[in-house]
Amino acid sequence: MAGAPDERGPGPAAGEQLQQQHVGCQVFPERLAQGKPQQGFLSSFFTNNQKCQLMLLQTLETNPYVKLLLDAMKHSGCAVNRERHFSCEDCNGNVSGGFDASVSQIVLCQNNICNQAHMNRVVTHELIHAFDHCRAHVDWFTNVRHLACSEVRAANLSGDCSLLNEIFRLHFGLKRHHQTCVRDRAIRSILAVRNISKEVAQKAVDEVFESCFNDHEPFGRIPHNKTYARYAHRDFQNRDRYYSNI
Repeated sequence: MAGAPDERGPGPAAGEQLQQQHVGCQVFPERLAQGKPQQGFLSSFFTNNQKCQLMLLQTLETNPYVKLLLDAMKHSGCAVNRERHFSCEDCNGNVSGGFDASVSQIVLCQNNICNQAHMNRVVTHELIHAFDHCRAHVDWFTNVRHLACSEVRAANLSGDCSLLNEIFRLHFGLKRHHQTCVRDRAIRSILAVRNISKEVAQKAVDEVFESCFNDHEPFGRIPHNKTYARYAHRDFQNRDRYYSNI
């Protein structure tokens, strides 16, 4: 589910809260009915949870994609707090993560995130949704085109469609392959969190694809690997310093 760690505005209306909770419970079964994370006293002692917390910490401190997104969120007035805005939990199916908009929290699926590289991609993907939520009035729950746009951006900018990842999936060698991967990953993400047909998801992605694929903020370019992401982070820091001195 797309969303963001932003606590600046009033909460959603009662009807929208019920809709958000229904969607969230399909994917994150350990969430309470009122939309808050279900956390027991001993949860931090379970092996999966402990590994998830350690991998998350390393991602936040070292990954150039994530460091840029955290800076961009802070610059936009939506600073991210690790304890408040991330939660490691068990999830249904093979979902790796998502955003629970009812409590403004990124959920990391500790039973499905298998290694550090996977954690890096999931956190980056969800923080792109967070950035979108911070900078725009996104209707995540009733406007599938809004969701489609953010999913296109997340697939395009998070490294989900890197050449190496696609080779591991045995997907390569096609013309305009990156665009094809982004489109397919966006459709899959929508279907994972919305009870709609594949045709409806495809139509939504097709309608927004050109404009959203070409929206590279806050990276300024498609960061095809960590080197590109480091350059983008450096450029963002320089741009931020420039505007702060005007």
